Amino acid sequence: MDILIRDEVPADGAGIEAVTLSAFEMAPYSSHTEQFIIRDLRAAGQMTVSRVAEYQGAVVGHVAVSPVTVSDGTSGWYGLGPLSVLPEHQGKGIGSLLVKDALGLLKAQAASGCVLLGEPEYYSRFGFVADPQLVLENVPPEYFLAKRFDNAGAQGEVIYHRAFLARA
Repeated sequence: MDILIRDEVPADGAGIEAVTLSAFEMAPYSSHTEQFIIRDLRAAGQMTVSRVAEYQGAVVGHVAVSPVTVSDGTSGWYGLGPLSVLPEHQGKGIGSLLVKDALGLLKAQAASGCVLLGEPEYYSRFGFVADPQLVLENVPPEYFLAKRFDNAGAQGEVIYHRAFLARA
């Protein structure tokens, strides 16, 4: 499978929305607002990374990365997500390619670290762990995962951009 990972371009908007809707349609843990989060992050200029996976000229996956705030004032932290892959292309390594690509871009920017809300079994392969020093309000700590790129002692509550409250 020949997958191209590249930056989002304006013409990708509809494809990214379709991939996101499809990827989260049957997800029991989803609030089904991921497409609105992406739209609002983009509109607010808060997408640090927005990469697509393209197969045979079509968008089949997408990853978004945006800045987050840590309550202790530590800078350089980002949140990975939403991560979306069309259901018919899941299980083929496309999500892994997108995550690795996004993390590589963050490291190249000298980011301090990255957090996400997700399945520990999946994201541990990329070095994400439940970090008791970083918390997300109202989320079980085993599903809020972090990857530190430096030895900075960031600790406290992590706050995502208000786009994550988008409902429509």
